[in-house]
Amino acid sequence: MSGPRLAPIVQGLPATVPFVGPETQERARARPFVARLGANENVFGPSPLAIAAIEHAARDIWMYGDPENHDLKQALARHHRVSAEHIVVGEGIDGLLGYLVRLLIGPGDPVVTSDGAYPTFNFHVAGYGGTLHKVPYRGDQEDPAALSARAAATGAKLIYFANPDNPMGSWHPAATVENLIDAVPDGCLLVLDEAYVEFAPEGTAPPFDPANPRVIRMRTFSKAYGMAGARVGYAIGRPDLIGAFDKIRNHFGMSRLSQAAALAALGDRDHLTHTRAAIETARAEIARIAQANGLAPLPSATNFVTIDAGADGTFARRLVAELIARDIFVRMPFVPPHDRCIRVSCGRPDDLAAFADALPHALAAARG
Repeated sequence: MSGPRLAPIVQGLPATVPFVGPETQERARARPFVARLGANENVFGPSPLAIAAIEHAARDIWMYGDPENHDLKQALARHHRVSAEHIVVGEGIDGLLGYLVRLLIGPGDPVVTSDGAYPTFNFHVAGYGGTLHKVPYRGDQEDPAALSARAAATGAKLIYFANPDNPMGSWHPAATVENLIDAVPDGCLLVLDEAYVEFAPEGTAPPFDPANPRVIRMRTFSKAYGMAGARVGYAIGRPDLIGAFDKIRNHFGMSRLSQAAALAALGDRDHLTHTRAAIETARAEIARIAQANGLAPLPSATNFVTIDAGADGTFARRLVAELIARDIFVRMPFVPPHDRCIRVSCGRPDDLAAFADALPHALAAARG
């Protein structure tokens, strides 16, 4: 008897595990990490109002979540001063990226991204048979002009651009982003991933123009709102595009608890202000630790700091391995020349103290 018959596109894909999670590593190591600083999670946690909302909603967990995400969409619409028909809610930005690629990309369709940018988008494109065209970063920043030029040259249907950027932590001002939007070729759509924008300086995000057919903007509750485990993301775009998500999205994909938590978190501006301040303090401390060990921290508009380890990717991989051996979970960029760096998420004082204690020993071992 024959087994299941995989679709031809899937048969041609490598058996790839995008990220090896800290839990997987802890099981392999048979011990927990002392400091979990590799996944860009917000260790300062969600608003107490979100926790209370989860506890209250738990008694009704026997019910499905609202398939229209009505209350959350209405609150987001008020928050961003758009209408609810411009908003779709989904299972984090990762889930929304998957839906968007499914909507627009078929076998052979060209898609443009930066070489070394957030890889989950690439996995979605490959999974639906699209063809990726990559442009290099310019220094430690994504290159908007190169992205739009490659899209024009290839006839791309999608451009992926994150501002601020992961994995480098760099960012472009709003004027640069607006110029990129204006330069998007006809028939192409810019996916503007703004997962970290709440941590960025004022003037990083351009004003919302939800009627613009050239761009869809994606936001999340995973970073600044401290709810990565709840998987709540949303996208803002033209109603005709947003409405198309209803044709394919998992209408019951959003947990009732996640919906309630996100709604409560959105209303707690004081907690968001406190979180931003804690992240700024942690970024400064990570930079201080790096400099004290002769390393160069890069400017960051995110909840992590990318650190130039001063050599090449081989050395940086050794350094990451030595930190993990000392119970400090960190990650690094995948693609040269950025793989000369390691990436450290913002942590609590005890997390960063553990990192500070381990780093000189890890450096010595990596160099030896």
